[in-house]
Amino acid sequence: MLPSDLPALVDHHCHSVLAVDLDDDELAGLLTESDRPPAPGTSPFDSALGLAVRRWCPPALGLPAHAPAAEYLARRRELGAPEATRRLLAAAGIGTCLVDTGLTAAAGRPLLPLAGFAEASGARVREVVRLERVAEGVDAPAGDWSRAVREALAAAASEAVAVKSVVAYRTGLAVPAERPGPAAVTAAAGERLRTGGGRLSDPVLLHHLLWTALDVCAELGRLPLQFHTGFGDPDLTLHRADPSLLAGFVRAAEPSGVPLVLLHGYPYHRQAAWLSHVFPLVHTDLGLSASYTGPRVAAVLGEMLELAPFGKLLFSTDAYGLPELYLVGAAQFRHGLGTLLDGWRADGACTAADAERLARQVAAGNAGRLYGL
Repeated sequence: MLPSDLPALVDHHCHSVLAVDLDDDELAGLLTESDRPPAPGTSPFDSALGLAVRRWCPPALGLPAHAPAAEYLARRRELGAPEATRRLLAAAGIGTCLVDTGLTAAAGRPLLPLAGFAEASGARVREVVRLERVAEGVDAPAGDWSRAVREALAAAASEAVAVKSVVAYRTGLAVPAERPGPAAVTAAAGERLRTGGGRLSDPVLLHHLLWTALDVCAELGRLPLQFHTGFGDPDLTLHRADPSLLAGFVRAAEPSGVPLVLLHGYPYHRQAAWLSHVFPLVHTDLGLSASYTGPRVAAVLGEMLELAPFGKLLFSTDAYGLPELYLVGAAQFRHGLGTLLDGWRADGACTAADAERLARQVAAGNAGRLYGL
């Protein structure tokens, strides 16, 4: 078991939530990374994540753990979305949330703005700026695109605690170790203008954006640069999201001094742990994998801690849309880490003091140091 006086968790990567009533299918649809309807005769509740929701969330709404999904959904409707949201977020015990504002809607409805999310959660809320969304909002001639993106990013990140890239979804994580040349950037920006802008998918512009982010983050006091890695929705090609593909970029980025944070990782979490082991500026987390792996969470955490330095592993939920995902992420993390450390202590691998120090580092201390909270 983790110490009873463990500090409130710092969720260093998450998203806002919906506080509106959802029908049963809409809610279940947010319990999967798929954006497709489930196969006939199946339900997202019949999954490791679904079991975790039924384990941890019903008590927050006044039901016994493992209440059937239908009873849970009925109770949620009875309470109403605002009250259910408040109860679930309060039960998570998260003191600080670093919110990626790149996603603004779920199930076709707008997410709570930062102020509304802070009020609903009672947590201290800070912003993480998504690089690609900033760049997609830039309207400038091709020759000025690079300068305009840099200025827009510097302005957007001036009050943020970090920036984040989803290049894994666009071209993958095999980012070249050299900056794209100015002529190539101008040509790619011109082609983007000719084709009407929209989603940023050109590899030259995406890679230029990452180098620009390194420059801006360094100028703003070495803000951390987060990367989505590992599994996600069907828009992603999984093998191109292996974080080890970033090794060349990491080596080239070292002189900037900008911390690089690898999110999620699974099923490449051991690769993420290796990168955090060998490169001083690289940090990692388990993220939404703690929720999705359900009863296996302690094993997956153990696999990360085989190599990840204890001062380089962070807690996050990557919760999105459903307040349930905050509670599940926090409860799974506490349970998984407690189970893992109990095993270490029983085996003589560490003392009680060692286990407590590790737990405090991962729960809040590492994020507090990294993000200057």
